[in-house]
Order: sequence, then structure tokens, then C-alpha cells
Amino acid sequence: MDLLESALNPRSVAIIGASENIHKIGGRPIHYMQREGYLGKIFPVNPGREEIQGHRSYASLSALPEVPDLALIVVGGDRTVAAVEECAARGVKSAVIIASGFGETGAAGKEVEQHMLAKARAAGMRLYGPNTQGLANFGTGAIAGFSTMFIEVPPEDGPVAVISQSGGMSSMIYGLLRGRGIGVRHVHATGNEADVTVGEMALAVAHDPDVKLMLLYLESVSKPEILAQAAAFARSRDLPIVAVKAGRTAGGQRAASSHTGSLANEDRSVDAFFRHHGIWRVRDPHEQARAAQAYLKGWRPDGKRLVVVSNSGASCVMGADAADDEKLPMAELAQGTQDALAAKLPGFATTQNPIDITAALLSNSGLFGDVLPEVAKDPAADLFFLNIPVAGAGYDVERFARDAAAFEAAAGKPVAIAAWQDSVASAFRAQGMAIFPNEGEAIAVLAQLANHTALMRRPRVAAPAPTRVTLPQGTDPFLNEAQSLAVLAQHGVPVVDMQLCQTADEARTAYGRISADGKRVVMKACSRDIPHKSEHGLVALNVNSADQASQLFVQFWNRMDELQATRDGVIVAAMHGGRHEFMVGAQIDPVFGPVVVVGDGGKYTEALDDCVVLLPPFSAEEVQAALRTLKIAPLFDGVRGEPPMDIAALSQLAVAIGHFAMSASDQVSSLDLNPVLVGSVGEGAMVVDALVERR
Repeated sequence: MDLLESALNPRSVAIIGASENIHKIGGRPIHYMQREGYLGKIFPVNPGREEIQGHRSYASLSALPEVPDLALIVVGGDRTVAAVEECAARGVKSAVIIASGFGETGAAGKEVEQHMLAKARAAGMRLYGPNTQGLANFGTGAIAGFSTMFIEVPPEDGPVAVISQSGGMSSMIYGLLRGRGIGVRHVHATGNEADVTVGEMALAVAHDPDVKLMLLYLESVSKPEILAQAAAFARSRDLPIVAVKAGRTAGGQRAASSHTGSLANEDRSVDAFFRHHGIWRVRDPHEQARAAQAYLKGWRPDGKRLVVVSNSGASCVMGADAADDEKLPMAELAQGTQDALAAKLPGFATTQNPIDITAALLSNSGLFGDVLPEVAKDPAADLFFLNIPVAGAGYDVERFARDAAAFEAAAGKPVAIAAWQDSVASAFRAQGMAIFPNEGEAIAVLAQLANHTALMRRPRVAAPAPTRVTLPQGTDPFLNEAQSLAVLAQHGVPVVDMQLCQTADEARTAYGRISADGKRVVMKACSRDIPHKSEHGLVALNVNSADQASQLFVQFWNRMDELQATRDGVIVAAMHGGRHEFMVGAQIDPVFGPVVVVGDGGKYTEALDDCVVLLPPFSAEEVQAALRTLKIAPLFDGVRGEPPMDIAALSQLAVAIGHFAMSASDQVSSLDLNPVLVGSVGEGAMVVDALVERR
């Protein structure tokens, strides 16, 4: 029996620490399972009672007439450890540990947690938790949890799955969804994740064919390779995954570590991981619930062009502003569409997008029904937003809602409604439409739907065959600049023409060779102990003679000696021009593996922090799209008559670094390429300084 069956659809459940009181942790699961029609066997375990909630109670797990598939452990302290050991010895397939006080408390608690895990693994048993609120499958009625929210908001089976590290957040997301009338099938909390993680639960639940939307809450990402498998399978069956990853800030990461007993992950790497695997990230559970209905309608828009329709000119303007905030282009309606609209609307109405049907809606309740079918025919429209800021007495709101619902069905494309008046919103809600209190929320959901669809549909880049990477021999943590550039050049990365010199005569010869091609020359000291050479006067630009090259060699050599730095040599290199300085870096993340950073370069890199993070393998097109999100992106296409930059060359260089980082992940800890000089289109990109750190 696999994870899905033994934990989510168990044939029998034992509750160790069962209670007659349905408001105690040991009593609620029995109450919930009976209420939700669980058809399996329920075995209360409590030596102090003969019967609990109508079921025979057993003194111990060993006294049960059969081995349960799932055990829910609701005793605390040392009894928790003993219960895990008893479950393992009896052959229980899965155990849910409710008790806290383990890995989240520190090293001692983590040690006890690992002891329980070792016992479970030796017996082939899976553990959920500890420090969890439990599991709930409303499709089968198997409720191995105690959430108060299942009393506050009555359950209803539905197409949504909620999987969370936090029990409180799993209950909150469930409550928000139910408050919107959305049924929820799975509500699972993994707690400290001593064993089973959110990723493993997501992979199991994704195989439930009735689940149409998966919502995740995480404070850390462990076993990312399994979450990646879950995301890949979800994409294969068009199952959207929307995640909240808490701990976006340093303070949040510290809190996450103490809450879940896990280390929080660097936030930009998490963003890159989610994007790479088609998972959409939102800020909080409210945003998850807000977009749920739109996802569940099955809408998968082919584009992002928006049409706005309202009975208020001001609302049209605000809708266009909101669209611009979300980077949704306003659809340019065909002249034929505008002519058809003009024939139906008053002469003072606006037929261009946004479409203002004016206050004439009060006297002609059929205007929505007249206008919307014409708009639906326009091929330029991908998304539709209807804003009704004013309605009520004298307006046939029910007709508006019926006409809008008919339009939505005919168009087969996403439609969002904004109406802040409850009396108006309820009419659209009754028609099953996606309704929001304002244009900002409505258009944000449309944008999320369009962007997430594009992310899920993006072609995945196959990992290239690894290449052999050989670093220079040595034990120093860093390669020097010359070694770093040479290693990169061997793997197809464009680096500046340079030579490492050990004598003044070698510097003279190198100057002659490089300057003979008409190139300007730069000289730099080369020492693994001096990462910022310019701060010590160890860089010279525009070297103009062999004699000067010889003199500079001696000067740099002596200066390195004064600084008590390792003298690896002096670099003589071509001065490479460029339009802008970029940086490209890579590191081996302890959780996600190789990650690549690309962004604004030069000496202000750290201060400006204008960069993007990607997980290889990725395509040059993905790099270009990511670069377009940078603050400096407006410069790429040229400003005030400048030609465009060669961003394509920079993107190809980043792809090469991604391939190198994947191939060298067992030898290299990080790469720092700064600056990478990028010229105008056709002039390419060139690495002029690099630092490779050994693993």
C-alpha cells in the first residue's frame, strides 16, 4: 500500500490517546470521521475506557484485532516516542504525530525526532509531523486531525487540495475557501517534516483525479527534488499549484526556523525554484483563496490582452490603470467590433477599449446583453473585466448577472467582475461568476491566471550532458583571476584576451602581442588574496608602451609583497569596451543545487542589488525574459538614440554558466563574473574579471 492509500485512504485508523470528549484532540478525529461518513474501521486506544464515542476502546495497540493502516498519536512527551516504537513494531504503515516539543525546540528535540524516524524507517513506516494538526481527506472521510475549523466551517468535498507545513495555515486556507463556497477535499499539515514533506504529500495528492487546484503553504523547502516531481506531474495533467512561502524577510526566516524546526531557504532561490517548476507564488493565504474560483473554472488564457467594460467612465480609467499595474496590455478592438458597439450604445458612449456604456444602463438594462456578445467575438480579447461601481434601485441587476454569465459561457475566456455593493455582488455570485470588491483585486487575479498559464506551458529545457571540469591543482579556496578566466574559457564562456606574467620581460612580450592587434591594454595584479585590486592601486588602464608594462609589473609585484599577499603574477589583458557592466554569478545552493544570478554589475552591484536568479537548465529566452524585469531593463533597447544592447549575447553567456555550474557542482562552490561587458547588438558580451571558489 503506497503513501496515497495508507495515509489518505486508510482502511482502518487507530487513535492512540482517544477521548470521549469531541473538543479534545483525541476526541475530534473520531467525531469527524463519524460525521463525514468514513467507511473504514476506527480503533480508539485508551486503557482507561471500554468504549469511546460508540466504538470499543482498546488498552493498547497490540490489543487491536488487526494492524491499522494509519495511527494517529495524540499522547505527549515520552509516550509519543513509545507509541511510535509500538506502531513500528506492530507493522503500522503510517503514523501521524500531533505532539510538539521536538525538532522545533532545538538540538535535543531534533535528536528525539531522529530517533523516532530511525525506528519508523527500520519498520517501513512513514511519519507525519511531529508538531502537526494532522491529515484530512473529505473525499473518503478519513480525518486524522483535530482542526477547530472543521467545526466552525462545515466541510464540503470539492476540487481543492491544501497542503501545509503549518497546521494553523492549513485550517485558515480551508476556512477562506469554504467562506467563498468552495469545496475542499484534502487538508494536510506536515508539521516538522521529520519524514514526509509537503512535496511528497503534493505528489501523492496530485494523483487524485478530482483535484483541480493545489494550494501549498511552506516555511522551508526540503527534498526539493520531490516537490519538483510533484510539479512536473501536476503540469502534465494541467493541475495548477499556487504556493505561499513564508519567511520572505530575514525576520520571517528566523521565525520560520523556530516554527517548523527546519532552516528557511534563501528567498530568491525559492522564487527561482517555483518559476522553474511552474508553481505560482503569492504573498498570503488570502491571495490563494482570492484566485481559487478563477482557476477552478478551467480557464487557461492564450494571452494577456484585456478588455474593460463599465457603466462609469472613471471606473474605465481606473481599470486601465490597474491593468497597467499588472502589465496587462489593453486589447485593441477591431474596427468592426467598434462599429457593432456604436450601433447599440448611445452616441456619447465610448466604443474603444475601455468601453464606457455610461449611465444609460439605468434606463436600458439590456446594454450589457447587447455589448458583451459583440466584444466576445473580437479575436484581440484574451481577458474580460466588468466593473459595476453603481447599481441598485431601478437597475435590473439580476438581468446584468444573467447576461454576464451567458457572455462568460459563450466566450470561454476569463471574466472577472468588480462590484463593491453586496446586493449587486450577490446577484453575480448566484450565477457562479468570479466576483471581487474592486478593480485591483479582479485584474490582479486575471493577470495571475494569464501569467501562471504561460509559466505552466513554458517548454522545459532538457539538461545538457555534463562536461568534464578540471580545476587547477591546489588547496586554496579560490582560484586566482587568471585561473578562473582560463577555466571558464575552456567551457565556452567568452573571456578577455589575457596573459598571466611572472616576469617584467613576459609583461613586455604580452603587451606587444595584445597591442599589435590595435587593442588597448590593461594590467592587473593577480593574487587570490586580493579580490578588490583597484582599492590597492593594483589596476592600470590604457598602458601605452612595453616600457610602461615592464615598470608596472615591478610596481605591482612589490606592492603585493607589501600587502603580504600571494603573488600569482601580473595579468596583461586587452581593454574590452562595452555599453554596460553586468554581473553573472553562480553558487551551489545547499537545498536547490546550482543557481545562477544575472544583473547589474560593476562596483555598485551589492548596493543596487538589481539581479535575477534562475535555476539551470534554462534557455536564453528565459534569461532575456528575466532580465526584462530588472530596474535597468529600459536601457536595453537604447536611450536617446543609442543602439540596443546585445542582451542576447549576455543571455547565451548565462546559459553557458548554468551548464558549467551543473557540470562542476561537485568541485565549485561559487562563481563571480564581474564585470561582464556587454556591447551593442552584434558586439557580444565579454567576461573581464572572474573568481571561482572551490567546493
